[in-house]
Amino acid sequence: MVNYYSADYIFPVSAKPIHNGIIGVDENGEIIGVYESGAKEISDKTITKHKGIITPGFINTHCHLELSHLKGKFAKGTGLIPFIEAVIGQRNANEKEVVKAMQSADSEMKRNGIVAVGDIANLAISKETKEKSSLYYHTFIEILCFEPEKAQEVFRDGLALCESFDGLPSSITPHAPYSVCKEIFRFLKQLHKPETNLLSIHNQESEEENKLYRYKSGQFIDFYRKLNRDIGFFKAQARDSIQTIVPLLPKRQPVMFVHNTYTNMKDIFFVDRFAGNVTWCLCPNANLYIENRLPKIDLFLNQDSPITLGTDSLASNDKLCILSELLTLHAHFPHLKLEDTLKWATLNGAKYLGIDHQYGSLEKGKKPGLNLISHAQGLKLSENSTVTPLI
Repeated sequence: MVNYYSADYIFPVSAKPIHNGIIGVDENGEIIGVYESGAKEISDKTITKHKGIITPGFINTHCHLELSHLKGKFAKGTGLIPFIEAVIGQRNANEKEVVKAMQSADSEMKRNGIVAVGDIANLAISKETKEKSSLYYHTFIEILCFEPEKAQEVFRDGLALCESFDGLPSSITPHAPYSVCKEIFRFLKQLHKPETNLLSIHNQESEEENKLYRYKSGQFIDFYRKLNRDIGFFKAQARDSIQTIVPLLPKRQPVMFVHNTYTNMKDIFFVDRFAGNVTWCLCPNANLYIENRLPKIDLFLNQDSPITLGTDSLASNDKLCILSELLTLHAHFPHLKLEDTLKWATLNGAKYLGIDHQYGSLEKGKKPGLNLISHAQGLKLSENSTVTPLI
């Protein structure tokens, strides 16, 4: 059985929007065709018509499912380091509570039209939730080690945790420049086929990160002192953090830099020159929640490296909803075109995760999910826009 859907616009993403277009989907969710209005081959078919825009399912390339139980527990606008300290102090909780919160977050993402997730993990606790979910998950096993003498042990533990997700897509990744020593990057280069190991690195979420790398000053010095960590080995680099770590990465290794709140044009030019396979991930609502600041979006436009979107965690966001991220972007940067930002929300993320053969665009043979964005104004979102998964 094939169901046919029509809307004011069908948005394939891989092609131009189709006014009053029609899409046919079989009982397994596979697209059997995308048609112009009045196409002869479906003239005798029953078509369900909607007001709004039909898009592929959304791809959330940055999430922390493990932190879902921390929803609403932290004040907004405190800055990154106080936020990190709060997470460290409160992330441990009853396992049943954590699992229940993860299951609820998984269901929330599904209701909000998300079909695939790039999820950060520090433990194996999310595996069962992911195995039972209808969403596609790629798990980024996160390494935190700023002490060179512990790097080998921590890296081995990370590999073991990655292996525990056997049967689910996963890879091992550094957390952030301020939390990973150079030795970890050396071990990453020694992986068999590092180009198959996707990286997701928190980047320049706070100006304090740049202060640490430029001058070995700022709040991170006090942060590590509070943790009783000796960082005497660390030397100021007289340049931003991202410019320091990019030369340490394997050239062909796919890397997604996440947040980029304080990334500047010099950083982007440096990355374009020295890095190989780079993606920029934006998490606007989390940026506002933590630092009350957004990245300089215009710097990332018209660059070779693609952009994706993420929600971050419920510890730093009120909801796990990619449409909400789009609404925030368009409210703050009204010159952005939906034709571009929908690509960030769908196809670019699917390509980064290596699942664009199935997800990310409305094309014959794919099973990307169908979202209906209602209360749109032609090809523009409104503050009242909502999303409903059709399949």
